[in-house]
Amino acid sequence: MSPTLIYLHGFNSTPNSVKARQMTDYLAQELPDIQVCVPKLPNTPAASWQAIQETLAALGERKIGLVGSSMGGFWATKVAEVYGHKAVVINPAVHPHYLLQQLLGPQRNPYTGEEYLLEPHHVEELRALDLPVLQYPERIWLLQQQGDEVLDYRNALQFYHFARTTVELGGNHAFTEFERYCAQIVRFLQL
Repeated sequence: MSPTLIYLHGFNSTPNSVKARQMTDYLAQELPDIQVCVPKLPNTPAASWQAIQETLAALGERKIGLVGSSMGGFWATKVAEVYGHKAVVINPAVHPHYLLQQLLGPQRNPYTGEEYLLEPHHVEELRALDLPVLQYPERIWLLQQQGDEVLDYRNALQFYHFARTTVELGGNHAFTEFERYCAQIVRFLQL
């Protein structure tokens, strides 16, 4: 069975995100024996977690590594903690139920045009899935840019302080020049 890299996109994003495409293109060119899985995550927390668990179940016993950005970084961390897979998290959302609280109401995914309502019970779903502390930091590599205009990078540095950490000055929430890390990511994930 081929090893599989799962890329988890962020909140109001899409499987066609720039970093997902860069990772997929790199693997297709350099390591075509590694399969890539980029599931479309639902808009709400409980449904997203269920979709991720179903994706993992469908992949069976094969070797899996995860990459997640923003909210996808939260999900990748959750998978690493619960299932034991290694994960690279890029400008991850830390305790994202606090962020979701500020976004209640009508939402529109700017990439898909999909509209939905973010309600208080969605915040509670996310709070129930939250990780108060990182139990297995050796499974995680944090890629963080200080210029992230969406999330306070210091929250990630504090939460992931025992994990492998790469912090860059500048950059942005999208993580400028992510493609520089593709080869190192595959080595870290041991795929």
